Amino acid sequence: MTISAVASVETLKTYKFDSLSQQEIKALLQRPRIDFTSILNTVSPIVEKVRQEGDEAVKFYTSKFDRVELAQVCVPIQDLPDPQLPPEITAAFDTAYHNIRKFHEAQRGQDLEVETMPGVKCRRVTRPIGAVGVYVPGGTAVLPSSALMLAVPAAIAGCPTIVLATPPRPDGSITPEVLYCAKKAGVTHILKAGGAQAVAAMAWGTATCPKVDKILGPGNQYVTAAKMLLQNSEAMVAIDMPAGPSEVLVVADPGANPAHVAADLLSQAEHGPDSQAVLVALPGVDVGAVATEVGRQCDALPRNETARKALGHSFAIQVSSVEQAIDFSNAYASEHLIVNVEDAESWLPRIVNAGSVFLGRWTPESVGDYASGTNHVLPTYGYARMYSGVSLDSFTRKMTVQNLSFEGLKNLGPAVAKMAEVEGLEAHRRAVTLRLGMH
Repeated sequence: MTISAVASVETLKTYKFDSLSQQEIKALLQRPRIDFTSILNTVSPIVEKVRQEGDEAVKFYTSKFDRVELAQVCVPIQDLPDPQLPPEITAAFDTAYHNIRKFHEAQRGQDLEVETMPGVKCRRVTRPIGAVGVYVPGGTAVLPSSALMLAVPAAIAGCPTIVLATPPRPDGSITPEVLYCAKKAGVTHILKAGGAQAVAAMAWGTATCPKVDKILGPGNQYVTAAKMLLQNSEAMVAIDMPAGPSEVLVVADPGANPAHVAADLLSQAEHGPDSQAVLVALPGVDVGAVATEVGRQCDALPRNETARKALGHSFAIQVSSVEQAIDFSNAYASEHLIVNVEDAESWLPRIVNAGSVFLGRWTPESVGDYASGTNHVLPTYGYARMYSGVSLDSFTRKMTVQNLSFEGLKNLGPAVAKMAEVEGLEAHRRAVTLRLGMH
């Protein structure tokens, strides 16, 4: 449906919450539509060709889409020379590595052990996933930060095999910054490919690429479609989450600096033409001043054309209360939520749906994207209502264990035998009664 904006202030369509019907609010909560049917029709043959032809299919599609002729598809990382980078660049990545590692190491939990009744011990223990594939985009923007966000927790979890897939440069090499982060984080293999063909290679396995058990990481619509297709296939592979284009929702009060708000909105708009940036303006916010800043700053961006396309389906909504702002934010369930208000910490107990939250005047979304320590691989497209972002848990499995003594089986057995009898599962009942000499 088409919603009439109360104003189209330069680069930001603006609506008043109190003037909208429930149907119009629901429409605003919808993301830009993705035609997954046509995308899957493109992706499915790629996935199947990689399944059938392995490395040769990866080479074929890399030549077709990236115009790169690969000599090797996937190589052990120790076979690649250490990249040479300026010290100021390695220092920046080292800072990010330190913070990401520190935050994710703190997520290690103790195994659980409970004696539920005398002689009945139950445990839950953690094990790493044996082989994981991490996808690092490299199309319109090179994202070495994603290599750290994915490989660092995988290494902490103890995953023996970590395959990093990323599109190659024209000469078939890997972007030095990505390789530096991959080596530092503990990656074991580099797959020199992107797109659906890379996802398929990790899911099925090839002559040079180990088959993985789980694939994680951001990507474009074709990467996302391949992940979703393969998790429901015979490949027996899990994925981190379904995902769409990047997005941000910024809540601002009158004390928020318009230049800061505009910069935060644009930091997501520049990601891609299908990204979305939303401003929730509390009473007294000069939305016009923010929109003017958005236009001025956008003009100065190297990726201004991309940002302008994203701004075409972005908007501001003026609310009349804190409660309206929180309700709209929770309903939108943004990938990134910036709360640029006075006493932002007091908002947190009422925030229930967001991938990652950035509180206060001095917390731009960029810090989470790069180096605060939190993970930037997050649910988008409203999936923050039911999915979490990537964490240490994303690379582990939980197993339950029980160990009964004879006393324990005597205490518990009669209840189990009776329940099995009720359900008509005689072999279940006998597995208990034979041990206890019951009839």
